[in-house]
Amino acid sequence: MYAEERRRQIASLTAVEGRVNVTELAEKFDVTAETVRRDLAVLNREGVVHRVHGGAVASQSYLTTEFPLDARSRSASAAKSTIARAALKYLPGQSEGGIFLDSGTSINAFSSLLASDPRARSWPIVTNSLPIALELSTSGLPHVQLLGGSVRAITQAVVGATALRSLALMRADVAFIGTNALSVDHGLSTADAQEAAIKSAMVTNARTVVVLCDSTKLGNDYLVSFASLDEVDVVITDSAAPSSFVTELTELGIEVVTAEP
Repeated sequence: MYAEERRRQIASLTAVEGRVNVTELAEKFDVTAETVRRDLAVLNREGVVHRVHGGAVASQSYLTTEFPLDARSRSASAAKSTIARAALKYLPGQSEGGIFLDSGTSINAFSSLLASDPRARSWPIVTNSLPIALELSTSGLPHVQLLGGSVRAITQAVVGATALRSLALMRADVAFIGTNALSVDHGLSTADAQEAAIKSAMVTNARTVVVLCDSTKLGNDYLVSFASLDEVDVVITDSAAPSSFVTELTELGIEVVTAEP
């Protein structure tokens, strides 16, 4: 496991549990206590956790940092592939309605599988992601619609009033949604208000909402909330998700899938 991914998992565990211990983290990740201390020092400098004697406690601040699409694609890539495979189960029936795919690296991984799925030829697919629209259309899918509007360079997502007006007239059987963070208190959140507006519209106008979220995002909060947990039907994460957090989501009536490699 790369240091960056280990630190993201430590940040998520700290957010979920409230406090983490150096010794326990060293055992969990099979690294030395000194390596864990360095990880916590980095996370402390970034404001993600607060260092305390013997470990760290959760920071109460909202995250704002966005990373470019290629950097996010490399983070937790194995988990995202596993999550994407599990999400295929929630595709609509052949005679049912269409699909919303929002922007995000987990959704990108899912769309790569969708591109080679023969069933996908029968569904209208609406997306605000330039990479997803390009991949699906070049694979020969006949009913791919890219929303119009402005393009955010860092995420290659289409946003703005034009896209929102189009979405207001659309309905989908299933929305597959990515998120920068998922917490019990603030639901799904992301860094940018314009992307949040598109995600929120997809959630509102879909019969079923399936969230693809790797375990490093659990327990965290970004600046802009775009959906509460009572709007979510399914959360698909990976096997590293803290069991206490999975239990909490399940008790809220959400179907939680912890996808195995």
